[in-house]
Amino acid sequence: MRIWSLHPQYLDSKGLVALWRETLLAKNVIEGNTKGYKNHPQLDRFKAAEKPLDCINQYLAEIYHEAVRRGYNFNKEKIDWNFKKSELTVNDQQMDYELEHLKNKLKVRDPEKLDFVSNQKSISTHPLFNVVKGPIEAWEIL
Repeated sequence: MRIWSLHPQYLDSKGLVALWRETLLAKNVIEGNTKGYKNHPQLDRFKAAEKPLDCINQYLAEIYHEAVRRGYNFNKEKIDWNFKKSELTVNDQQMDYELEHLKNKLKVRDPEKLDFVSNQKSISTHPLFNVVKGPIEAWEIL
């Protein structure tokens, strides 16, 4: 499971669809509706939030908006739109790591999207996240 800290605009079509599915799974975990993935380390940042479900719904909303922008048909009903906006932090070195990880995926899957990502002057986070100084997260396998 990868719940990207990067803005979903940088993902290729396969990446965006996978992110949608994985985040819906994460939502089910947070809601207590699944037996699997309960202890997945990427969920820790959501679980540690004051209102984890608000955070995961806000995260899903941005994926949904990106999907709509691309003309995809994601199910809007999967999101509780009554979420209160929240903010989580992400470490700057984690952002750098994710960017390189994504570029490596795009080299194989979508060279055009790789060009788009590589030509950005700055990379945006998913709006849920605020960048702070810090290392790559412990859940990453380096």
